[in-house]
Amino acid sequence: MGLVMRLRRRLGDGGRLLVRELSAFGLVGAACFAVDLGLFQLLYAAVGLGAVTSKLVAGLVATTLAFLGHRFWSFSARARTGLRREYVRFVLVNATTMLLSLAVVGIVRYPLGQDSALVLQLANVAAIAAGTLLRWLVYRRWIFPAATPAAPGPVLDAAPARR
Repeated sequence: MGLVMRLRRRLGDGGRLLVRELSAFGLVGAACFAVDLGLFQLLYAAVGLGAVTSKLVAGLVATTLAFLGHRFWSFSARARTGLRREYVRFVLVNATTMLLSLAVVGIVRYPLGQDSALVLQLANVAAIAAGTLLRWLVYRRWIFPAATPAAPGPVLDAAPARR
């Protein structure tokens, strides 16, 4: 029996959902990470935009793609609390992590005087990695909360009532 089958049997339904969410989170994150890195590199090295502007544009594009991927795939089995509410919270969380990324890239570029695309890209990668764990935890608890089970109906007594 394959490793995946043994893992599925041991985890049960709740564990399977966690593995599915984590896998989808990773795939969406990897795709958006590639978009962020590629777009940053294109804008900074090829187009000639400033480092912080390049990071801002790349981050905004990657964030929008991430919301769509997470809402409609990674956390699709979770409760729906409204597109507007979820999007606003998603943007707030990602704005916080983007500010972290901008600060890291800005500090490396300006006070530290680094203008090498490689050095700035390494700073970018470090900032993205730092925000990933925070985003995973917050997405699951605050943006896409677990679906609450339906309230049980009234219990019907099978025995006839005595008079």
